[in-house]
Amino acid sequence: MSATRRQVLARTGALGAGIAFTGSLSELFAGTAAAQSPGHTGYGPLVPDPDGLLDLPRGFRYRVLSREGDELRSGEGPVPSNHDGMAAFATRSGGRHGDRHGGRHGGVHLVRNHENRANAAVPVPTIEGLTYDPEGKGGCTTLTLDSRGHVRDERVAVAGTAVNCAGGPTPWDTWLTCEETEDKAGTNGYTKDHGFIFEVDPADPHRTGAVPLTAMGRFQHEAVAVDPRRGIVYETEDAFERPFGLFYRFLPEKPLGGTGSLRAGGRLQAMRVPGVPDLSSIQETGACFDGVEWVDVPDPLATKTPIRHQDFGRGGITHAQKLEGCYWGGRSVYFVSSFAHSDEGSAGDHYGQIWRYDPERRRLTLVIVFGPDTDVQLPGESPDNICLAPSGGLMVCEDGNGAQHVYGVTRRGEVYEMARGAQNIGTPDDPEWGEFAGVAFSPAGDTMYVNCYTPGTTFAVTGPWRG
Repeated sequence: MSATRRQVLARTGALGAGIAFTGSLSELFAGTAAAQSPGHTGYGPLVPDPDGLLDLPRGFRYRVLSREGDELRSGEGPVPSNHDGMAAFATRSGGRHGDRHGGRHGGVHLVRNHENRANAAVPVPTIEGLTYDPEGKGGCTTLTLDSRGHVRDERVAVAGTAVNCAGGPTPWDTWLTCEETEDKAGTNGYTKDHGFIFEVDPADPHRTGAVPLTAMGRFQHEAVAVDPRRGIVYETEDAFERPFGLFYRFLPEKPLGGTGSLRAGGRLQAMRVPGVPDLSSIQETGACFDGVEWVDVPDPLATKTPIRHQDFGRGGITHAQKLEGCYWGGRSVYFVSSFAHSDEGSAGDHYGQIWRYDPERRRLTLVIVFGPDTDVQLPGESPDNICLAPSGGLMVCEDGNGAQHVYGVTRRGEVYEMARGAQNIGTPDDPEWGEFAGVAFSPAGDTMYVNCYTPGTTFAVTGPWRG
């Protein structure tokens, strides 16, 4: 798949731009519901919000579900800070699995991460049976919505963790929340080591508790995706300094064993692309690499040395700056490198890559690369959280400078503005906007949920979604 010269279609008074390029993004959606949709060119220009919170296209509306500092419905304390990764699950109102439609036909559980560090303004309240380290300020909260989208409950799901950034859903309807830190006990006041994945049951958090899945590695986790056929869990690492992060896979002892099965252990491996020590050096959209290798991690708990620094033997290992979003689509796993800067130690520069790994062929493909020196660019920069949209494309959360957006990307590669954050948390002379995170759709596809990171706000967006 090759890209042509980008064509920017400027719009008066708008920060956004439409982008068209040859080729097809169909492989991003292979085997998914989105693959059956034609993919549309957007919903029109954004309309300024008179309340100064969220600008949306005409015909769309939002509801604020939750705001930082407000009281949790459970009475356990205030809504914590720093809203980040999130997923939506159908409630189990009809028995063990219940009504799996959600949205129009049933309720929805939202599981929301709080990327709180030791100095967080509003920590996740510590709850007996749900707290890992009493000195950890991060964790997850869950919101339960009824069939009309109203919040009926909001409570702590796991506490005492640290820097809960993203994660991913499992095939058995639980959430894997990831700590994006490597701090050990004694650092920042922590009483236990951090850098783990925790499983959260959105319907019954006490069922999963606060148990670190230690076999899945201790590192600066970002996101995960589960192969629904094999049960293999893919993990991204967002490391801040060289050597940059790795792309991992976890081979569980009890694949697809349901809630709690990942505690049984397994084997952690890191990806090696022969001849490619740094993914940022690859700039050609459509570049393929066969014969991808997986190397056992010498010390998954990083007892003495962070994993990315460990000796992986002859051939080394493949690194990448800012490995972030990760999702499963069709028969492949997709993952995002949010950006790469050569002046920070990367082999090349870009404003975002989306990679596809096909486990059956052991093939890695660069599906999209965004600017600065390529033909395909986002109007902003630094794609972060991503999800498949029922309208036949992607929704991408921007994590950059200036006003922040949720962008839609159609299957034809056209980019459009879906939402713009109007929450200015700075001053007129030094404006600052909270980034978007945790974009997700209801199981029925009729509502988009998204977080503003700070001040922490969770929105539900409804309107004329094309399915």
